[in-house]
Amino acid sequence: MKCVTLFRRDDHCWQAFGQDPEKPDRIIDTNQYMIRSGDSAILLDPGGIEVFPSMLAALTREIPVEHVKALFISHQDPDIGSSLPLWRRVCQPDIDIYISWLWESFASHFDRDAVFTTIPDEGLEVALSPSLRLRFLPAHYLHSSGNFNVYDPQARILFSGDIGAALIPRDRPADSLFVTDFNRHIGYMEGFHRRWMPSPPARDAWIAQVSKLDIDILAPQHGLIFKGDDVKRFLDWFATLEIGSGIAAMNR
Repeated sequence: MKCVTLFRRDDHCWQAFGQDPEKPDRIIDTNQYMIRSGDSAILLDPGGIEVFPSMLAALTREIPVEHVKALFISHQDPDIGSSLPLWRRVCQPDIDIYISWLWESFASHFDRDAVFTTIPDEGLEVALSPSLRLRFLPAHYLHSSGNFNVYDPQARILFSGDIGAALIPRDRPADSLFVTDFNRHIGYMEGFHRRWMPSPPARDAWIAQVSKLDIDILAPQHGLIFKGDDVKRFLDWFATLEIGSGIAAMNR
């Protein structure tokens, strides 16, 4: 599994883990992220059970696993959080696990003994260290009804979950973890967004919310990462996209 550093300043660091060549073809590719500040780290959407061995191996090449103090689970999908009991097995017993209040009892199907810190609909601000506070921003109905992003105002990075996701064909591997040709990349993310994103009002409210932020990097859970001018290109593209394509099947 690849590890790419997105941001580093002193002891504050963002790293992305993904594009695992050992992953079976039938398993969707996912990006896992780690934010570090001092000796404290949080994993964002730590991944499904199938990628846990590769993810753990890649992570422990960067930090001792004991430094992972928290897990953030943006919503209920298994590719995001089914590895939860395995992470609890290797991390400290008092690890914080953040998830929407809506999904607490559902995520307990992954791990009945996990103790969650639930996030209210309006979001939450948490301290990773004395010098770094992170904002959990609501992104409900994009696609999950209880869904959150993570914004780091110091790094100016927004972890956007499934918003911005793309499905890159295995026979067309990317040379970089970043988008390098936005127009070409549309072909990899358009179908996903048309079907998986159901609510234009939720989309519009999310764009209005994040447009107020200073964002240098927009980091989704699938596909490639947007940086620089491509962040605004994505927001402008998403703002006009016709979404909720599955509704057509009910109108026949």
